[in-house]
Amino acid sequence: MRYFATTFTVILSSLVPMQVWAETSEPAVIFGPKHMTVHQVKGVVGPSVQIDEQGVVSAAWVEEDKDTRTILFARSEQPGGPFGRPVPVNQPTDNVYHRQESPALAVLGNEVFVTWSQTHPKITPDKPFSGELRLSKSSDEGRTFAPSILVNDDSHVTQHTFDSIQTAPNGALHMAWIDGREGKKEPGTFVARSTDHGHTISKNLKIDDDTCVCCRTAVTTSADGTVYVAWRKIFDGNLRETVVSRSMDGGETFSPSVIVGDDRWVYPACPHRPTSLGADRQGRLYVVWYTEGADETPAIYLAYSDDQGQTFSAKKQLNRSKGTFPDHPQMVVDLAGRIAVIWEEQSPVRREVVVSYSLDRGQSFNVPIKLNEKNGQTPTVAVNQHGTVVMGWKEHAMPAHRLVIQTMQFPTANVTALQGGTHEP
Repeated sequence: MRYFATTFTVILSSLVPMQVWAETSEPAVIFGPKHMTVHQVKGVVGPSVQIDEQGVVSAAWVEEDKDTRTILFARSEQPGGPFGRPVPVNQPTDNVYHRQESPALAVLGNEVFVTWSQTHPKITPDKPFSGELRLSKSSDEGRTFAPSILVNDDSHVTQHTFDSIQTAPNGALHMAWIDGREGKKEPGTFVARSTDHGHTISKNLKIDDDTCVCCRTAVTTSADGTVYVAWRKIFDGNLRETVVSRSMDGGETFSPSVIVGDDRWVYPACPHRPTSLGADRQGRLYVVWYTEGADETPAIYLAYSDDQGQTFSAKKQLNRSKGTFPDHPQMVVDLAGRIAVIWEEQSPVRREVVVSYSLDRGQSFNVPIKLNEKNGQTPTVAVNQHGTVVMGWKEHAMPAHRLVIQTMQFPTANVTALQGGTHEP
């Protein structure tokens, strides 16, 4: 396995996009330079990204070289990039599952947490997708990682994957994933938490049945400590809806799931497209998801809830292009309610990564802006509380793969939310 990557930077000028839903007088965001790393390996999955309050960017991804798969982590040497030397997260003897999504990543001060799936040691030909969910931790800013610990508390040879992870304001670590331990036709959505910085994991809790088998879960926590989990649920007749459940007691118990968009999408297989969550300081919960709806038209929507996920606003469509296929949306929200959503726009001849943002708690969004230069895919995004967004994606460029990150700075002036409140940079 090669742990070296070539890094170079491309400067992108500031952009002033047009508003499509409502004209605003807010100043434009500022785009930073692109930082790219070249990976001359068989395959790359990822990345996942995070950004701390100083603007330092972290990323985790998977590299496949011959028959070996390795989870790698890198941290930028200065705010916004570029990355320093990547280090392996898993042990050399670990058999990383050939998964189709990036490792889940969370950063809390000097601590780095990565969840990932290991091929189950007792895997059998009749259960080819079986894995164990692992948690890896670094206590030195990602310079070294301790041996991983098991997250799922059962021994069933089955699926434990499509995981998500997030740190709460009180430092608790919350995880969600899709789990087939009960042997039902459809798996369930499970959660667990760690209240001691990843040393131990709580008893696993199932929060729902009939989970779409490979649409990745999402987890977030609000400023008041409410924990939210989102996933795609299967209803009678192969109806597949994005749903949300909440916990008011720090992850001890969760509410029944609530349908977000009422899309009425009938689909006889798993679409393999995740949901994304975020919350602002006033407690508004935002959800972004992909659906084809009753009319089978691919679209990306946003809705929000002001009553802790009990009801949701009318959904708003974010994609605007008529000649492309929107895919794999991801979203971040800062405390002021400023939102960035990144996704793929596919056509027969190109695969673009685009971003759209809102400075007014989701009431208006700019026209999506193209970010990539090559065949871009698997976009990811994170934000710190100073309004600095980091966006990442993969580009396939023969004979190698490239991982790209780029920052986007929300306006530094105070932002007045629709219901009051300001952002303090």
